[in-house]
Amino acid sequence: MLRKRELNFWERIYLPEIIRGVAITSRHFFVNLFFHSAHRLGLFKGKLAAVTFQYPEQTRPLASRSRTRHRLTVREEGTPRCVGCMLCETVCPAKCITIVAGEHPDPNVEKYPVRFDIDLGVCVYCGYCVEVCPEDAIRMDTEILDIAAYSRDAMKLDLHELMDPKLRKPVAECKLKFPHQCKIHGNQTRGSWKAVYGEQTCAAGSLEPQD
Repeated sequence: MLRKRELNFWERIYLPEIIRGVAITSRHFFVNLFFHSAHRLGLFKGKLAAVTFQYPEQTRPLASRSRTRHRLTVREEGTPRCVGCMLCETVCPAKCITIVAGEHPDPNVEKYPVRFDIDLGVCVYCGYCVEVCPEDAIRMDTEILDIAAYSRDAMKLDLHELMDPKLRKPVAECKLKFPHQCKIHGNQTRGSWKAVYGEQTCAAGSLEPQD
């Protein structure tokens, strides 16, 4: 059992601690005021006057181990490294990952994600999906922190946004050159894939396979 440290006499009467807190705050105020004034005169430019980051104009440097928004890594030909093993979906404690795996037309390629969705409104950023992935297909190193949205649907990432973290909803068109099911933001579903002379082409309209 962990016991709290007992307060001494001066701490119990509170007044010295209040004076100490005011002194610390005042010291920071006058030191920052001095350096801000000196910067206006061109002095002490190498000395920062305050530790406040003026977000979003000035972003705070992140630690290398910080867990930020997810992304899917891709192979040289532009297809995702994910093989649809479902390990990340299984290990996720928040159950925010949804994967639909499919057999790739190329017999030399393993399964691939027909759909890969992550609900950021439910995700707890534990990083289990990154640790368990055997293909290094998913990472949380985008350094993207601005994930706020006006609706719950806008918090759900699909293959487009996971493979290209710069994208934001609504996604206007699909440019992914591999077989997948394309679900566009706003409950508008587009894209079905068919093989044409060994090539995968996207046909807007339905998710049903075409002859």
